[in-house]
Amino acid sequence: MSRRRGADGPDGLVVVDKEAGWTSHDVVAKSRGLLGTRKVGHSGTLDPDATGVLLLGVGRVTRLLRFLTALPKTYTCEIVLGVETSTLDAAGEVTATHDMAGTTFEQVTAAAAGLTGDIMQVPPMVSAVKVDGKRLHQLAREGIEVEREARPVTVHRFTVTPTDDPLVVRAEVECSSGTYVRTLAADLGAALGGGAHLRELRRTAIGSFTLADARPLAEVSPEVVLAPAEALRDYVAVVATPDDAVAVGHGKVLERDDRFTGDGPWPVVDADGRLLAVYAAHRGTTVKPEVVVAPAGEPAPPPSSVDGDQG
Repeated sequence: MSRRRGADGPDGLVVVDKEAGWTSHDVVAKSRGLLGTRKVGHSGTLDPDATGVLLLGVGRVTRLLRFLTALPKTYTCEIVLGVETSTLDAAGEVTATHDMAGTTFEQVTAAAAGLTGDIMQVPPMVSAVKVDGKRLHQLAREGIEVEREARPVTVHRFTVTPTDDPLVVRAEVECSSGTYVRTLAADLGAALGGGAHLRELRRTAIGSFTLADARPLAEVSPEVVLAPAEALRDYVAVVATPDDAVAVGHGKVLERDDRFTGDGPWPVVDADGRLLAVYAAHRGTTVKPEVVVAPAGEPAPPPSSVDGDQG
């Protein structure tokens, strides 16, 4: 169990398989009671009707959630051709219908290929994006629609497979953070000369964290919290020397040597694998701390292992 001695709760990461009908905030609120701490946050909002991988930062790992938000996501879903909705998914009201009975699967495949790679995407009105300080979904509830600027996103993979219904295709999407799969479905319909909406959205992975790592919310407890270093397993870790560990605990800038490969950020761990801080490139040949997890004089969070089944 990733619990620091004398603390008011665990430090680490919980990978939840969110059920339909729960908002991401609902999951956080419930987890606070299950984990015995108020210090719980999530990385990467899932719509209430969507299911799948939701990462929860606990204790000091709430300060690391921005590094998890940056990881690519993978989804599966179904796309219904010929029907547009107000929310771009099955939860919304039908706003338009199109006769797309003549659409071939080859045309769908070609349209999906055209929406792969670096693209510009307009976020949906029902989303958490802020415009002039107000979230779009709040404006949408008030019946207000505003202009939204297209934003660059990357769709690494957009594969489609047919179903028994010629107007429904299954899809798997691997994309950058900030990509709306609902919008991708609507854009696919538009590219085919009609419209479409999304249903059965399931997030199967955030970075290397997959459904195989995830637990139902009912199984969340302090015993299943992954250690802080495990939360940053998608980044190249740097092992601190004893002298480095003291400097890192004081939040000092370090010289960038050959341990700091790539562009960063870099989790800095001690010889036992315990997370001390996260560093980023700085001026010249130096690196600076973005987050100090274990300040000087405090024990570092435990190493990347937990007791019991991590299933």
